[in-house]
Amino acid sequence: MPECVFAPWDDPNEKPLIRFRNVTKRFGEFVAIDDLTLDIYEREFFALLGPSGCGKTTMMRMLAGFEDPTEGAIELAGQNIAGVSANKRAVNMMFQSYALFPHLTIWDNIAFGLRRESSDKAAIAARVEDMLKLTRLEKFARRKPHQISGGQRQRVALARSLAKAPKLLLLDEPLGALDAKLREATQFELMDIQEKTGTTFVIVTHDQEEAMTVASRVAVMDEGRVMQVATPTDIYEAPNSAYVADFIGDVTLIAGTARARASAAQTPEPVATPEPQAAIRAPQPNALGIWLHDKVLAPVIGQRKDIVRQLPAPETPVAAAPADIPEGGISIDWADGQPPLIAADGDHALDGKPVKLALRPEKVAISKDRPQVVNALQGTVIDIAYLGNLSTYHVALADGTMIKAQTANTRRIARRDITWEDDVWVSWSGTAGVVLER
Repeated sequence: MPECVFAPWDDPNEKPLIRFRNVTKRFGEFVAIDDLTLDIYEREFFALLGPSGCGKTTMMRMLAGFEDPTEGAIELAGQNIAGVSANKRAVNMMFQSYALFPHLTIWDNIAFGLRRESSDKAAIAARVEDMLKLTRLEKFARRKPHQISGGQRQRVALARSLAKAPKLLLLDEPLGALDAKLREATQFELMDIQEKTGTTFVIVTHDQEEAMTVASRVAVMDEGRVMQVATPTDIYEAPNSAYVADFIGDVTLIAGTARARASAAQTPEPVATPEPQAAIRAPQPNALGIWLHDKVLAPVIGQRKDIVRQLPAPETPVAAAPADIPEGGISIDWADGQPPLIAADGDHALDGKPVKLALRPEKVAISKDRPQVVNALQGTVIDIAYLGNLSTYHVALADGTMIKAQTANTRRIARRDITWEDDVWVSWSGTAGVVLER
């Protein structure tokens, strides 16, 4: 059976769990959130991503009930929650500091919120045991927070947040205190727990890799506005602006002016013209006739004057063959003395407009010999970032533009043929870059 893709945002019949409707939040004259409209669906793992001060934490605080919007409405499961106190909402929040009670055991930390709402000891015990099992903390139940590791404390905070079965769980930089390797492992634990519980998670982070790993969709924010909301794949492969392209991952942006290129449909078919009478060739002998002339008649009547005998032309090497440049799309004039760049899927409507071509380094090849591809530029290797499994080459072009090319390290360093100060070619296909309006 084909795998069922989770994408409620593409279903017009699905109703969002959370709705921001023209929400603005001001602190005095400062606008933290600027006319925000956004939908988040049930069972989503939704990431708010952006630099410090972009408004993502303010959004989370409004969802949690710690702040009210200045204008607009926020709905949770169809109910306007503006003005509803934090303890009356079906929302829980996991803080970056975890905020565990140091004098209580792990078991009691998880049970704390349940005890405040119910006196059914059996039900509380059953729920705590379920949470301990879910987060794999059963053998640490009687320890205190200072007796377990940072990653385990993170799981305790998560178990306590989920114990009351909220409709929505807010996570404020939940993995910020963990080291890189533990953070990577915990990301997958979070995803697994979210899938098992079916709780809607909204995570605030400035870590791009974290957002791209855990989230079903990502909202990239800047100065209180959402710049793009899409799946991690679409955010990375099809950013809608230079800001999003530059913020997510590594990218080279080349500015220029777009020029529409003729497509196959626009190119008129060549009209066949009759060959001039003078150019019509006389009948030519076949191979047998040539053999008879050369072997039998030539000694008597002499050599033919109408043919020139010469060695056949050498075959053109494949490497020197002209590049197969597709029709259509746009070309980009970007630097004097440099060939235009070809973007085969660029929109003709951009003709004459200033644009930027966004190139991800893994889509740019690097070589010492000129490759026969649509886009090839010559430059010099200025720097190399060795990342173990990958190497990123920083190549300066003739006009000073720096472009990045990335290769997988499938060979030992000693066997690689490109190093600092080498003259190289960087190249990419006609569909590798994304054309963005400036």
